[in-house]
Amino acid sequence: MSASPPKLYTPQVLALATGLARWPHDPAMPLQGRARSQSCGSTLALSLELDEQGRIAGLGVAAQACAIGQASAAIFAAAAEGKNGQELASSLSAIEDWLSGKGEMPAWPGLDAIAAATAYPARHGAVLLPWKAALDALP
Repeated sequence: MSASPPKLYTPQVLALATGLARWPHDPAMPLQGRARSQSCGSTLALSLELDEQGRIAGLGVAAQACAIGQASAAIFAAAAEGKNGQELASSLSAIEDWLSGKGEMPAWPGLDAIAAATAYPARHGAVLLPWKAALDALP
């Protein structure tokens, strides 16, 4: 008998998803980005402000996504301040590798909360939404 996949929707994931309200989307912020998961249809809109060095100084999120997508957005939002486009692109690549089994879990704080999503390929697109939306927003 094969082992069942790990539980996806844990209390920690659900708490992260509801905690996303800490970062309300702000259409008045100067940069706006969007991303959509091809695998599940989840969408995410991200508003960003940058500091003089081109690093994230503020952000807001509007997610129409499953709890994994919302939890991923909260994980992103909690650690994105101070990051620049190159760091976000590098993180996105590392997360894609991790989800596909080609790499270890990246150092982005909080990803351990959604580690079970690696066993659910249909949720990989939802995990990637905030990084893709941020890169879409950046000049």
